[in-house]
Amino acid sequence: MKILAIDDQQLVLLPLQKGLSDLGYDVKIETDAREGISQFDSFCPDLVIVDINMPIVSGLDVVKYIRNSRFKDTPIMVLSGNTTDETITEGFDLGINDYMKKPLSLNEIFARVKRLIGLPEVQSNTPSFKSNTVIQQRCVGVVIPCYNEEDRLLSDEFITFINTNSGYHLCFVNDGSKDNTLKVLHDLQKGREDYITVYDCEQNGGKAEAVRLGMLHMASKTDLDYIGFLDADLSTDLKDFDDLVTTIENSKFKIVSGSRISRMGADITKESARKLISMSINYIIRKILGMEFKDTQCGAKIFSKDVIHLAFDKKFVTQWIFDVEIFKRMSAYFGRKQAIDYICEQPLKRWIHADGSKLSMKDSAKIIMQLGQIAWVYRSKKKKEFVNGTQVELS
Repeated sequence: MKILAIDDQQLVLLPLQKGLSDLGYDVKIETDAREGISQFDSFCPDLVIVDINMPIVSGLDVVKYIRNSRFKDTPIMVLSGNTTDETITEGFDLGINDYMKKPLSLNEIFARVKRLIGLPEVQSNTPSFKSNTVIQQRCVGVVIPCYNEEDRLLSDEFITFINTNSGYHLCFVNDGSKDNTLKVLHDLQKGREDYITVYDCEQNGGKAEAVRLGMLHMASKTDLDYIGFLDADLSTDLKDFDDLVTTIENSKFKIVSGSRISRMGADITKESARKLISMSINYIIRKILGMEFKDTQCGAKIFSKDVIHLAFDKKFVTQWIFDVEIFKRMSAYFGRKQAIDYICEQPLKRWIHADGSKLSMKDSAKIIMQLGQIAWVYRSKKKKEFVNGTQVELS
């Protein structure tokens, strides 16, 4: 039995293809609806699974084409994040057989497929057809800067995460490491090229530049809705990062930033001396930004794709506290009041200070100096802001 799946987001199609192939179906996938229509004519599938919201040619256009073709009775299932009554009704009026709303589990998709066309006569040798994978509505890129992480990179945790969380693409940026980090990253990527990218910087440029280059590289991928960054030592839990994504997905925020605020029910640990220094630095940051952030420097942040170039096109002035510069750029473009409305600070459930941190106590003095540098460089923007893309003078 043959199945054709059409969706403009490859990260949605890949787990779907694997799961249905494990059940014994012959599965072809296509990210371009126009190519999908061509595949339909040549492949002659027993079932078509199609998304609704695709560029140029929509899923409903695909449905219309099939229903007017010589294979007009081919069963059609819609798999979409579009949940409006009008769209669903139109789909059924055009003759679809089922409408599945993202997010949903692969197990549910399997059950619906088997109900429509049954199981293949020859099934694979896979002992179980159960899956814990959920097909998500959104696709997310995560940039992970790495400098001499050979001994600290938790490869197994990253692999487990992408195996059980669909819609994620990880981009590891090797920041000119002097150890075997690059080899470790390539080993991690092997066989997972559709889900893991290794971006190699031959020379060490610092965390700020590694993150910036990685974010711009991921912004070139058309199937990603949100892009963020995360520390390689996983001091922020991957589940917590997924919670940040859920927040930005269901809101009008353009940036959701993790916060290591101690609160009931959260596992937040810091060295006592580091905590005191962090509080002092954060006080200075609040004064520079004019925003009441509790923790700008948490290494877990997620961005709406439409502000990636605003935040990362230009090189950062500082090496470590580029997060402050990101917020200054948001404030300069949207105005401070609007920027505050666009940025959410979300407390983490877990954050652990990892052994081997590259930031020493001596570096704290450098941070304070860099904060002064930011205040100086961005000083002219106190009297100028951007309103609807036009720079205007403020009184």
